[in-house]
Amino acid sequence: MNKQDIIEIVSDKIKLVRVEMGYTQDKMAEIIGLSKKTLVQIEKGRTQAGWTAVIAICALFRESDVIQSSFGGDPLEAVETVARAGAVFKNEKTMGGKVWWKEVSAKYGFVLQQNIISQHYRILDEDNYRLYSTADKLDAVQRYQELVNGMQNKPS
Repeated sequence: MNKQDIIEIVSDKIKLVRVEMGYTQDKMAEIIGLSKKTLVQIEKGRTQAGWTAVIAICALFRESDVIQSSFGGDPLEAVETVARAGAVFKNEKTMGGKVWWKEVSAKYGFVLQQNIISQHYRILDEDNYRLYSTADKLDAVQRYQELVNGMQNKPS
């Protein structure tokens, strides 16, 4: 998943989100900082939302069933992963990935997971804190191996 994929997903779902939340076009446009005319153009598929509007929608409507099902859970995790291109995160508590995630590998308390919708990867510690996220499989595997190797070489 890349920035353009996220823009397309949100642009395609914006009307569903608006209807799900019970907003008029005027109110939705006001909330996300667009003109009503621009919102109508996006809803009709004539144009796409800009990156800033997409981030606003993901942040403001992150609890939306439409948005969550489009990204396989928290949309901001996918947005952050793409925007930061594999940056190390502050320890952020997760639910452990029981619904939207498949386990790729687990060793020494570290778990490498892949999101079944967005396909991005993350590494969790034994307490389900997110340590790292990336869209790049090789990067995810390499970082995971570094963490596991660090535990293997740690004196008892």
